[in-house]
Amino acid sequence: MQASAREAMQYDVVIVGGGPAGLAAAIRLKQRSLQAGRELSVCVLEKGSEIGAHTLSGAVLDPRALDELLPDWKQRGAPVDTPVSADRFLFLSERRAFELPGWMLPACFRNHGNYVISLGSLVRWMGRQAEELGVEIFAGFAATEILYGADGQVVGVATGNLGIGRDGTPTPNFQPGVELNARYTLFAEGARGHLGRQLIAVRGLDRGRDPQTYAIGIKELWEVTPRKHQPGLVVHTAGWPLDSSTYGGSFMYHMQGGQVAVGFVVGLGYTNPYLSPFEEFQRFKLHPAVQPTLAGGRRIGYGARAITAGGLQSLPQLTVAGAALIGCEAGFLNAARIKGSHAAMKSGMLAADAVFDAIAAGRGHDALDQYPLEFARSWLREELHRSRNFKPWMDSGLLAGTLMFGIDQLMLRGRAPWTLHRDTPDHAKLRPAAECEPILYPRPDGRITFDRLSSVFVSNTNHEENQPPHLTLIDPAVPVQVNLARYAGPESRYCPAAVYEFVAGDDGAQRLQINAQNCVHCKTCDIKDPTQNIVWVAPEGGGGPNYAGM
Repeated sequence: MQASAREAMQYDVVIVGGGPAGLAAAIRLKQRSLQAGRELSVCVLEKGSEIGAHTLSGAVLDPRALDELLPDWKQRGAPVDTPVSADRFLFLSERRAFELPGWMLPACFRNHGNYVISLGSLVRWMGRQAEELGVEIFAGFAATEILYGADGQVVGVATGNLGIGRDGTPTPNFQPGVELNARYTLFAEGARGHLGRQLIAVRGLDRGRDPQTYAIGIKELWEVTPRKHQPGLVVHTAGWPLDSSTYGGSFMYHMQGGQVAVGFVVGLGYTNPYLSPFEEFQRFKLHPAVQPTLAGGRRIGYGARAITAGGLQSLPQLTVAGAALIGCEAGFLNAARIKGSHAAMKSGMLAADAVFDAIAAGRGHDALDQYPLEFARSWLREELHRSRNFKPWMDSGLLAGTLMFGIDQLMLRGRAPWTLHRDTPDHAKLRPAAECEPILYPRPDGRITFDRLSSVFVSNTNHEENQPPHLTLIDPAVPVQVNLARYAGPESRYCPAAVYEFVAGDDGAQRLQINAQNCVHCKTCDIKDPTQNIVWVAPEGGGGPNYAGM
């Protein structure tokens, strides 16, 4: 199907991604246009079946950006109604927990004035605010192609064709994709976005920056017994079950309605190919400081998502002619605070102001130089600068990293006269299996711990089966000849959804089986594959998880 057969639509601004960054940008653009009394057409594309369907976060919200965007959010009924009531930070050994005294907590770990929320519920609400302002939101449509002009400028995106069979030929349900042309395009796909990754690579936007670093966050939503529930309680842990050289930690956030969000984060720079983030999470829940909260409760949700965590040193160039990167697409998350939603919103607002001013001046398809300049003057840049050494220090190990970052924050207030750097991407840190010890994980009990397939079931994940695979291999021979032979097949362990498994073929030889139907769109495979042979591309729009309350 030729591109010329596609319908074309024209907008002033197209935003790819309906998360907090994309929706904040859309709302800000419409606010500015109403204030100025001029028309401005804004479109948001969201690959999930609805706004919020693919949104996953802890989440504790710093309301600073929301206060700026919609100062009357309380009166508007935003689902932000559980203020943090207490903070606890625990260091875990296998059987014990040591609680860090409150006076020793750096400011980045203190959550007074913040709220425990469901980010999915918040972005659904933000979507309604955007639509009331006149933003057009198209959910269930995945942007699969960047459109370029004659001079290489970004002029919009195209959505994927629908009704293409697994063999690549049109089915009776075929519908061609649509071109959405715009004066400016904002990419807000989240961590390791499909199109954002392409733009960064093609234009060399990460040249001169530290390699981006990522983590995988795995989350379950539980209903717990009333006597164990403390609305607003925030608990973080570090240490067991991870070894001291592996970055990671956990959270337990007590929400409204007797619900507790429990999750585990593992930095994707880990070295042992036998490590399974999913299994580490299940093992964590058996700790004596954790299991009592969940015992007698019921798991009602599951999901996983990669997290862009490199910080200030890893931020790519934010703009090219006709386009900009916002939110976790660029990497604005503050890993030290374990927060990114407020940063995503602020980056979207800064980009929106630059876009509106450019359009008001009669411009289009040029570089939005105002955006990085305003970021450099913003509180967001100041916040990221204060915590810039967090991930480099944590590369030193849990104990040394905690000590040095504590000194950095408590004594130097984040104003150390040095900036530490990292030079190795996550996928290159995996060691050969022969150099590592296998890890034996306990079998799931079906009450506190679970297997992957039952977990995928409660994520409400579904894909149209008769479509081209969205988990692609550059070289089909590499998984067996390199990954299995050298690294013991790590894709079967780092995937939290049982997508990848090595099975014996009819001839008895091993082959990689890809169960794409299970994919929760976490992007971990695209990031951690040691040969960078797996490339995640957007499946047919509307496929993937359908998170509720996450």
